[in-house]
Amino acid sequence: MRRIREKAEEAGISLKDAINSALRRGVEGIGRPSAGQSFTCRTYSLGHPPRADLDRALDLAGRLEEEEIARKLELRK
Repeated sequence: MRRIREKAEEAGISLKDAINSALRRGVEGIGRPSAGQSFTCRTYSLGHPPRADLDRALDLAGRLEEEEIARKLELRK
């Protein structure tokens, strides 16, 4: 808020106009990659090959969840 007040004073505009301008610039930039900034992700070895096909991890998670639900329902009987 302090920075917006300073910018408003520098530009000679009202605080309301400065806030609206900042919001517009922020909303317009959503979903667009910022120029000049790159992202790198470090990877680390897990030490052993995975026991499941990680390309189908969501499918595996769904099957495991279904099995757990079935197990809990079986316990209620």
